[in-house]
Amino acid sequence: MDILHTERLLLRPWRDSDAEALYRYASDPEVGPLAGWAPHSCVEESLEIIRTLFRSDHIWAIEWRATGEPIGCIGYYTHTESNIGIGADEAEAGYWVARPYWNQGIATEALREVTDYCFRVKGFRTLWADCFPHNVASRRVMEKCGFVDTGRVNRLSHLQVGADMEVRIMRLDRKDEHGK
Repeated sequence: MDILHTERLLLRPWRDSDAEALYRYASDPEVGPLAGWAPHSCVEESLEIIRTLFRSDHIWAIEWRATGEPIGCIGYYTHTESNIGIGADEAEAGYWVARPYWNQGIATEALREVTDYCFRVKGFRTLWADCFPHNVASRRVMEKCGFVDTGRVNRLSHLQVGADMEVRIMRLDRKDEHGK
């Protein structure tokens, strides 16, 4: 797995030793439901999620370099994993950041790094993302990174929280060497 660096962040694989930090932030009832998952109920659940869902070559812990602590998660899903119905040369991005780190540009910084990686290294031609209409902050992050609203909505039946609600679908196309 590639490790990605930004000025303030290290995007790296999740480790079992991250379980306590993950639980501390993922148990916050204001975080998970905005992304479609239930708050974590114990450290053991967080460890299980690290071992089963986050062990992937395209899901990173967002580590705050100043402390060395994971403060969120970011990654992408390929066409076989996405719920949007995308092509083989496309991916769907997703992320969350712990509430104490909201409104500091962290999600934007991480998403910019991942979109650059997806286009430059992985060769995807289009990236997709989605958010609940009431998650204005997440939509704003996507817009700052160049994603545009497609006007499409979708229901994501696999979600733990919000499976009965629509999500807005956003899109970002890779620019060719001429900026088009």
